[in-house]
Amino acid sequence: MTAHAEGQGRRLVDLSHAIHDGMITYPGLPGPEITDHLTRDAAERAYGDGVRFHIGRISMVANTGTYVDSPFHRFDGGADLAELPLDRVADREGVLVRADPARRAIDVADLAGHDVAGRAVLVHTGWDRHFGTPAYLTGAPFLTALATAWLVEHGAAIVGIDSVNIDDVNDRSRPAHTGLLRAGVPIVEHLCHLERLPARGFRFYAVPPKVAGFGTFPVRAYAVVD
Repeated sequence: MTAHAEGQGRRLVDLSHAIHDGMITYPGLPGPEITDHLTRDAAERAYGDGVRFHIGRISMVANTGTYVDSPFHRFDGGADLAELPLDRVADREGVLVRADPARRAIDVADLAGHDVAGRAVLVHTGWDRHFGTPAYLTGAPFLTALATAWLVEHGAAIVGIDSVNIDDVNDRSRPAHTGLLRAGVPIVEHLCHLERLPARGFRFYAVPPKVAGFGTFPVRAYAVVD
């Protein structure tokens, strides 16, 4: 499948990983189990000759593939997926931050100079090239606590990254998750193909299903480039 599609005066860029049976997204979490609930042969037996259709079944943890975290993921009283404002995750003007590949820690200096107020801030590290391999799970880029505070202070609407975690996985206090979600800023992790985006001039979408009592769920993240 191609990562982008052409349209009249615009380009759609797919920023999501495909979900496959057994894939590992995050270390220690099980991969999804994708099975048949109703096979085409069983449907034909039940409905008659030539009536063939398929109903699938999937069992997975919420943190699978490319997903969004709402405040409920971190805070008991935070907005869950059903309460997440749609305008936070859809049709947001975007800004791309290209991180220095020589450094893991993405700090204020990487963000300064970008107008992030009210925008979807997507951090391009290139780490998605390792997705599906052991290299993806260790030594990944992340946002520092100071960078997180800067994004909140300057009014970022939603923040995404093409890495295994927006936090340093070795820091169990999770300052980036804590700071952003406390401020009501959703987080999108495990993005891909950010190299296909311009620095500005695109709109970002990462809409999850409206699930009550859930703080995280996979999304079909994409950008519309004018």
